[in-house]
Amino acid sequence: MEFENKFRSLDDWKKIYPEKFAEEETAFSHIRRGDHIFVASGCGEPQYLVRAMVNYVESHPKAFFDTEIIHVYSFGIAPYTDPKFKRNFRHNSFFIGSNTRGPVNQGLADYTPISLSDVPDLIRSGAVKIDVALVQTCLPDEHGYMSLGISVDMVKVATDRASMIIAQVNKHMPRVHGDGFIHIKDVNFIIAHDEPLLEIKAIPMTETTQRIGNYVARLVQDGDTIQVGYGGLPNAVMANLFNKKHLGVHTELLSDGLVELIKAGVIDNSRKSLTPGKTVAAFSMGVQDTYTFLNDNPSVLFRTIDFTNNPLNIARQKNMVAINSALEIDLTGQATSESIGGTFYSGIGGHHDFMRGALLAPGGRTILAMKSTAMNDTISRIVPSLRESAGITLNRGDVRYVVTEYGIAYLHGKNVRERAMSLISIAHPKFRPWLIDEAKKRGIIYKDQAFIPGKRGEYPENLETHRTTRAGLQVFLRPVKISDEPLIKDFFYALSDRSLNRRFLSKRKDMPHERLQDFVIIDYTREVVILAVLGSEENELIVGIGQYGTDEESHTAEVAFAIRDDYHNRGIGTEMLSYLTYLAKREGLLGFTAEVLIDNRAMLHVFEKGGFDIKKKSDAGVYDLKMAFRG
Repeated sequence: MEFENKFRSLDDWKKIYPEKFAEEETAFSHIRRGDHIFVASGCGEPQYLVRAMVNYVESHPKAFFDTEIIHVYSFGIAPYTDPKFKRNFRHNSFFIGSNTRGPVNQGLADYTPISLSDVPDLIRSGAVKIDVALVQTCLPDEHGYMSLGISVDMVKVATDRASMIIAQVNKHMPRVHGDGFIHIKDVNFIIAHDEPLLEIKAIPMTETTQRIGNYVARLVQDGDTIQVGYGGLPNAVMANLFNKKHLGVHTELLSDGLVELIKAGVIDNSRKSLTPGKTVAAFSMGVQDTYTFLNDNPSVLFRTIDFTNNPLNIARQKNMVAINSALEIDLTGQATSESIGGTFYSGIGGHHDFMRGALLAPGGRTILAMKSTAMNDTISRIVPSLRESAGITLNRGDVRYVVTEYGIAYLHGKNVRERAMSLISIAHPKFRPWLIDEAKKRGIIYKDQAFIPGKRGEYPENLETHRTTRAGLQVFLRPVKISDEPLIKDFFYALSDRSLNRRFLSKRKDMPHERLQDFVIIDYTREVVILAVLGSEENELIVGIGQYGTDEESHTAEVAFAIRDDYHNRGIGTEMLSYLTYLAKREGLLGFTAEVLIDNRAMLHVFEKGGFDIKKKSDAGVYDLKMAFRG
C-alpha cells in the first residue's frame, strides 16, 4: 500500500481555514498597546514577520505602543531596538545577541539574567506574560501539524501560552521530530513567505583553537555524552573528536560540528542512559546542510529547553561532559561567560545548567575552554580578579577543568594557592610574570614564589610521551610544570628514608617549599625534569622523577632519578633513563655523570644496562660515574 504525500498544499488549508490566511495588515491590527510579543529565537527567527510588523508600525504609528518584545538569541534583524521606535517597542531578552548588545548597554533595551531552563516555567506561571507569538514553521503535514523546526527551546511554551499566534510558514524550515509541533487550528494567522533561514557560518580554526580543541579531546572518552556550546572553540573541539567512538549528544545547541560527527558515525548515542539512540537538542544554529540533515530525521529529537537544560535530566546521563567557554576567569576559579565588567555581553544561557548538571552525573565532567588572551593578545583572560561588576556565572566550586592553548588545569579540590599556580601555568607566557606578581600582592601564593619568564620557563609540551615498561605498566612521561609542587611534595614524602638518602646522598628528610621549587622552576634551556605519571588529569600520581642539568664546559649532564618504593622493579627507572638519554643525545650532549651510593645496586644496575661506556671511581662510599653515550 502506498501512502500519499504527507503535505497538503496551502491552498487546501485555505479552503478549510480561510480566516487564518488574512492579509498581514489584518493580522497585525490585532496587536494591542502594551502587549507582550514573543519572537521565535536564534536562526528560527521569522525575519519576514519582524520586518512586516515594523513596516506596519511605520505605516500606522499609533496602532500600538509600549509593547514588550521578548526575543532570545537575536542573531537576525532587530529593528524594534531602533530609537525611533522607542514609543512602540521595548526589547527584553533572556540572552543578548550581537545586534542587541549595544541597545541593552545603552539603556535602550532590557536584559533578564536567568538560566534558560527556568524560562518556560516563568512563562507558564504568568510571571512572564506572552500575548502574541511570532513564529516560523514548516508547511503543515496531512494532519495539520506544523513543526517549529530549528527553534523549539522556549518557543513551544510561548505558543502554548500566547493569546494570539502569527506563523510564518516557510518551505525552507525543516520538519524536526520532538516537542516542536503546533496544529494549524491553534494558529490565529498564517502568513506564507519563503526565505532562506538564518545561517551561522563556522568560524575557521586557528592554530590556537586547534591546540585547545586537541587538549579538550583528551578529556573526552569513548561512550561519553557531550554538550558543546557555540563559537569557534567548540568547532575546534568537535574537529578533534573524529577518532572517538559511540559518543552521545544531549545539548541545547545542535551545531554543524555535531552533525558532521553524526554523519561520520562518531556520534551514535548508543551508550546514553537517557534517550538512548537519539540526539537531543533544543535548537540549531548552522548552515543549510545541517538544516537539511534535520528534516524528518527520526534520530534527532528537539525538546523544550526545560527538558534539555534541566540539571536533573543532565545528571541522568552517565559520563556527561559539558564543554563551554568563558570570557574571563580569576586566579581563584571564579568565571564569567556573560559580561565584561559591567558591560552585558551575552547571558547566563545554558552555561550554568549544563555545568552544574554534568557535575551531578555519574562520571560527569565539566570543561571550561577558552583562549588565554583577547584583543590580539593584549588582554589576558586569566586575571588576578574579575573586573568590577562582572557577573559570576560559575563560582569557585563549580569549575573543574580549564583548558587554554597552553594546557589543562584541574581546579577541583585544590586550595587557592594551588588553583592560582595551575591557572598561571596555562596563561599566556607574556602575562605570567604579571599574574605571579599580582598573586603575591594578594597573598594568594608564596611571597618567595620563583618564576622564570620568557621562553626559558615555558612548558615544553613536545617532550610529553607515553611509554610501556617491561612489566607492562603504562606511564605518561612529561616535563614538570610550575603547578606540580604539591604533587612533587607528595612524591618525596612517599619515599622511604633509604630512598631519600640514595637520591640525595643526605640524611635530610624534610622537603619544604623552598627546596621543592628547585624541582618545579626549571630553565628548560639548561636542565630537564621529567615525571613518570599515572592516573587521569584530575588524579595524577607521580611515581618517578628523573632530571639532568647541563655542564656547558664538558658538554655532558649530571643525571639523577628516583622511583616510589611501591613501584620499584616495574621498569620505570629503565624507561626514564632511556628517555632522558634520548633527550640528551638530541641536544648533542656527550654523556651523563652521576653519583651513586656503592650499596645502591639497583641504581647501578639500571645505569649499567643503559648502553653507556661507564667509568667508575669510588670515594667515601660513593661511586662517581662517567657514562659516555655510544654512537
